[in-house]
Amino acid sequence: MCMDREIVVGAWYIRIARRYRESWLERHFRFSLPISLAMFIVSMVVNSLAIDFATDHASSSVTDIILSNIPIVHVDYLFVYGTFVVIALTALFVLPYPNRIPFALYATTLFFFIRSAFVTMTHIAPFAAYISPDFGQTINNMFFGADLFFSGHTGLPFLGVLVFWHKPAIRNFYFFVTIFFATIVLLGHLHYTIDVFSAFFITYGIFHIAQWLFPAAWARFETTL
Repeated sequence: MCMDREIVVGAWYIRIARRYRESWLERHFRFSLPISLAMFIVSMVVNSLAIDFATDHASSSVTDIILSNIPIVHVDYLFVYGTFVVIALTALFVLPYPNRIPFALYATTLFFFIRSAFVTMTHIAPFAAYISPDFGQTINNMFFGADLFFSGHTGLPFLGVLVFWHKPAIRNFYFFVTIFFATIVLLGHLHYTIDVFSAFFITYGIFHIAQWLFPAAWARFETTL
């Protein structure tokens, strides 16, 4: 039984290695992969700076049609650890297929750049702050800042829905994650209602802009659908 499992795992690794070898032989992939990775890293830095800026300049909170009418539910652990679980699963969906990597990075990069622009425009404080668990300064800054509009925890999984639209199992997974995070950020008063609902419309636009800006990378991504 163990030997059969080792054979299956070994064959899986061989298939992945073959995919990377074949992709690396293509000029577009050799050019696109490092560029998309570099852009993604820059977008992460810009996103972090935008969060710090919005948090430092946050003013006061405002009323909200949903948050004003529901109590705070402590969802911090679901919010943080759920994010890391989704990141790990996303890596499993993307990394074994090298043709998916450049467009996934391009689309996520565009998402972070556009969201960074939005969060630096208006600096409203979170609706009702409470003492959250101490996850350490880095994670607290990433997850519990005043970068409210629009909700990244709603938008990014919805981007997964759109990207994997023709893969029903993966699409449904990301749809569930989208609803899950949209619900818990409202229950935890971590985002205003407008942050959550606007994320769907803005992310839809981001996806189509990414298709327009990076058609070759999208075409390669589609070959794995």
